[in-house]
Amino acid sequence: MNSTICVHAGGHPDKETGAIMPPIYQTSTYVQESPGVHRGYEYTRSHNPTRTRLEEALSELEGGKYALSTASGLSAEMLIMHSLEKGSKVLCGDDVYGGTYRLFNKVFSSLHDFSFVDTTNLNLVEENLKALRPAMLWLETPSNPLLKVTSLKEVIALAHKYQCRVVVDNTFLSPILQNPLKFGADIVLHSLTKYINGHSDVVGGAMMTNCKETYDKLFFLQNAIGPSSSPFDSWLVLRGIKTLSLRMKAHCENGLKVASFLEKHSNVEKVLYPFLPSHPQHSIAAEQMKGAGGMVTFFMKGGLPEARRFLEKCKIFSLAESLGGVESMVDHPAIMTHASIPQSEREKIGLTDNLVRLSVGIEDIDDILNDLDNALKK
Repeated sequence: MNSTICVHAGGHPDKETGAIMPPIYQTSTYVQESPGVHRGYEYTRSHNPTRTRLEEALSELEGGKYALSTASGLSAEMLIMHSLEKGSKVLCGDDVYGGTYRLFNKVFSSLHDFSFVDTTNLNLVEENLKALRPAMLWLETPSNPLLKVTSLKEVIALAHKYQCRVVVDNTFLSPILQNPLKFGADIVLHSLTKYINGHSDVVGGAMMTNCKETYDKLFFLQNAIGPSSSPFDSWLVLRGIKTLSLRMKAHCENGLKVASFLEKHSNVEKVLYPFLPSHPQHSIAAEQMKGAGGMVTFFMKGGLPEARRFLEKCKIFSLAESLGGVESMVDHPAIMTHASIPQSEREKIGLTDNLVRLSVGIEDIDDILNDLDNALKK
């Protein structure tokens, strides 16, 4: 079913020509027959036929009624924050993407009140819900980069008990491996830059929801502020979606093999991968996820000098700040993707200098393992 949706969602043949691959509507505006009389499109910031196709595909993939695609993942987060009333309280997972942490603490801290909590600890979550009465709970599962897995069923039910809406960043798994809307999430967020596009050539974001009121509010803000995805980027993501299901199968297979290999390596202290039995929330992951994807986090023996040498010696793995592409990438969160989080806060949650984050690609597994082994030995 997933592969069929990926190939056909948003991809019906062009009505005018029958072209099996829909054209890109690379236009900024549309001719009107009379003032206010048009064919559903006025200006590409508001609507564009290529973006419409993408949003149809995204909503079908995630199992939602509505979707909006944006210029970046962070611009989608911005719109969600603007949708809250001024002075709202937001409860956020304590292990999130560094850009999210920066957006909340450096940009929106003057508008809203943010608190951070380990969302895998349901007792702690309920204590904060009861004490703070937040308008929104923001979580990543698996989280970035510690790959904590939160029980969606339990935490969403708990949040709704206190009239708190829930946003789930589903970027690390894509709609192929996890569907938070089915567990009652109010909004699902994706960085389209990552797995959904999958080819490291687009920056984009998306939000999916089943609530018409939420969709209308977010669309109004998107149109008013302007961070819409371009026609060309929308077309590229549509193209990437066609192979999403196949790519995720390959990422899952390689990811598990890499995690198992690293867990036995003499130069590795600890490995975090949700489908390893050693993972603290392995049973929850097995219950709500169809696979664990290609994200693997591990702690090297030693410290920053050893980690830096390892990163410099990788050949197949590109040292880069992203993930989810067909090519393997390696990241040092403390210096790169999560550098905006103060060191004291990083260390508090266990994001140490010997932590390395891998985005395992779809290359031949023997080449991937040999590259890791050679770099670790050096």
